[in-house]
Amino acid sequence: MALNLFKKSAKKLDDYSLKHGVGLVAYDDPSSVISEQFNTIRTNIQFSSIDKELHSILFTSSAPSEGKSTVSNNVAVSWAKQDKRVILIDADLRRPTIHKTFNVSNKSGLSNFLLGTTSLEEVIQPTMVENLFVITSGPTAPNPSELLSSKKIQELFQILTTKYDFMILDAPPVNSVTDAQILATKVDGVILVVPQKIADKTGVTHAKKALEIVHANVLGAVMNRMAKDKMKGYYGGQYGGY
Repeated sequence: MALNLFKKSAKKLDDYSLKHGVGLVAYDDPSSVISEQFNTIRTNIQFSSIDKELHSILFTSSAPSEGKSTVSNNVAVSWAKQDKRVILIDADLRRPTIHKTFNVSNKSGLSNFLLGTTSLEEVIQPTMVENLFVITSGPTAPNPSELLSSKKIQELFQILTTKYDFMILDAPPVNSVTDAQILATKVDGVILVVPQKIADKTGVTHAKKALEIVHANVLGAVMNRMAKDKMKGYYGGQYGGY
């Protein structure tokens, strides 16, 4: 899988996404080539597991600012446009972006539910995309890893996978904190986002091994920020296939 979306530096991208969210090209320009690539990712995920139907997918990366939020959020939009009920969860309790991306409130979200101070109905919010709902991160908690490893998170996932066709998690980078490893054990599959010429090979290898240690079902990787001269594919070299 490959995707060319960014031209700015990783730090500028990180600062921008934290303040403004990520670009939703799958919503803003659904007929574009890039939107078609997100559709292809969606299709590949659907057919990546022969023996088990997938209902919950986690997107992560080896390090920060590698495009996991852009990919996960746009794939969520792509799925929702297939008349599927989708719930997108901002599981990055330290550096959340989904509330900015979808322009919704973050006063109450995942952290509140896990702390037992808010009901599930109160933290699920509709978006401008039909069939797509979000659970934002909620206020920053002092102990994210403990919250995400609690029995409450398993209870949440069990409920959501019965109410929605797909549950998508935007998780923190694997090599930064243990959160992604914890969550990876509770979902049907994991996708690793790997930006060309940005992601460190050793870091990516370490991330993959870390996921395998907890027996996560790693479905594959999305390679983004591909150089144009490396993408001599169906779309004439500007964008590549998956």
